[in-house]
Amino acid sequence: MSEQVTLTMREQQRLQVLNELEAKRISHSQAATLIGVSERQVYRLKAAYRAGGAGGLVHGNRGRASPLRLPEAVRQQVVELLRSEFSDFNDHHLTDILNDEYEVRISRSSVRRLRQEAGLPGPRKRRSPKHRSRRERYPRRGMLLQIDGSDHAWLETRGPELTLISAIDDATGEIPFALFRPSEDAAGYFLLLQTIGQRHGLPLAVYADRHTIFQSPAKASIEQQLAGERPRTQFGRLLDQLEVTLIPSYSPEARGRVERLFGTLQDRLVKELRRAHACSLLEANQALAAFLPVFNARFSQPPADPQSAYRPWPEDLPVEAHFCFKHQRSVRKDSTISFDGHQLTIPPNRQRTSYARCRVEVRQQLDGRLTVWHHDHLLASFEPDEPGPPHVGEFAPAATTQARPVPNTKPSRKTPKTKGGQPWKPPADHPWRRPFLLKPGSSAKPH
Repeated sequence: MSEQVTLTMREQQRLQVLNELEAKRISHSQAATLIGVSERQVYRLKAAYRAGGAGGLVHGNRGRASPLRLPEAVRQQVVELLRSEFSDFNDHHLTDILNDEYEVRISRSSVRRLRQEAGLPGPRKRRSPKHRSRRERYPRRGMLLQIDGSDHAWLETRGPELTLISAIDDATGEIPFALFRPSEDAAGYFLLLQTIGQRHGLPLAVYADRHTIFQSPAKASIEQQLAGERPRTQFGRLLDQLEVTLIPSYSPEARGRVERLFGTLQDRLVKELRRAHACSLLEANQALAAFLPVFNARFSQPPADPQSAYRPWPEDLPVEAHFCFKHQRSVRKDSTISFDGHQLTIPPNRQRTSYARCRVEVRQQLDGRLTVWHHDHLLASFEPDEPGPPHVGEFAPAATTQARPVPNTKPSRKTPKTKGGQPWKPPADHPWRRPFLLKPGSSAKPH
C-alpha cells in the first residue's frame, strides 16, 4: 500500500500551478510569478513532480530534526536555571551568563523560546497599550462618507423589522441620505449612493466594514492573478466604475461616527416614527425623509474648509448601465441562457442571426427588469412578473430579484435541503471537508 502525502496550502497551490503548466495553459515565467520563485526553480519543481508525483513537492526536511537543535541535556539545564536562581533575569542578561560562566552557546531568542515553552513568566511586565485617540475629521464635505446598516425594531411592534441604511459625512456629521430596507442588501447601498450622487455629488471615498456586500470573500483565480485582477462584489464594481475609493475598516471603533449615529437614531428616530404612526416600509421612509433635515440642522457642524469635495454628477452618466447587478452568461446552442431558474431566449437582430456560444451580460435593474447585452448592444429585455413597489420620495426601493420570464421546464440540480428547508451542509468529518490527500505518482486537476 502506497504512503499517503498531506500537502500544505502552499504545496497545494504549487500542485495546481504545475498542473496548469503541464497542460500548457501557462508558461514557465507565468508559473514562476504565481508561485513566487525563479524560472530555474520552476524547472526543478516540474522535474520533481514528474518523478515523484505530489510527494515530490514536499520538502525533504519535513519531519527531521534540525542539526542545529540544542541537545536535550542543554535544554533541560537552561530550563532548570530559569526556574531557580535566574528566574528574574531578562533574556539578554541570562544569555550573557550562559555564554560566559556555563559555556553554553545559546542565542537570546532560544532562551526566550525555552522560557515560553516551559510556561514561565517573563521578568518584566509589558507596558499597557496606548489608549485610542480620536481621529481628526476630514476638512471638506464629501471627502469621506461612512456607510453602514442597522438592524433594529424601528417600528417597535407596529410593523415588520427593518434595516436602516445610512451614510454620515465625516467632516460635518451630516446625514446626506438614509433609507429603510427590509434587510441589509446591496440594492439598498446602490440606492443610497445613487441618491447622494444626484443630490450632492459623488464622494471621494466611502468607509465601510468588511461585509461581503463590500468585499468579496472569494480568492482570486489563476486567470485573475495573471490579469492583475481581484474578485469584486457588485457594489465594489460600481465604486470602481464611479472612481470612488472604498476604505475597509477593521474594528467598530474605526467607524465610530456611524456607530454613534445609529445609537442616537435608535433613540430619537424610533420615537419620531411612533409619533408619525408609521407602520410599514413606505410610511417609515416618508417619516425618515421629514426627520433628516431637522436632525442635520441640530447635530451637523460646519467643516474646517467650506469648499465641497463632492464631484458633480456627470450629465452623461447612464444610471441604468451602472446602478444594476451584472452577471455573465454563455448563450447555448438554442439561443437561450439560464438565469435564476428561468430560460431566457435571445432573439436574432440586425447584427447577428444567432448569439450561440457568445458571452453576454445580464443586467438586473433595481426595479426587477432584466436586460441582456453583448458588446454594449441591447439584445433583449424582460419585465418582472410583478411590478416593483411604489416610489418613496425620490427613490424606488427595488424588489430583490423577482423576475420574470418563461419558467424553466428542464429538471435542474438543486442543493439538498434538510427537513426545515435549509440548505444541507456537510458535517466536519465529511469527505468534502477532509485534507487534500494524494498518493505519490498521482496528479490532480484544479477544481
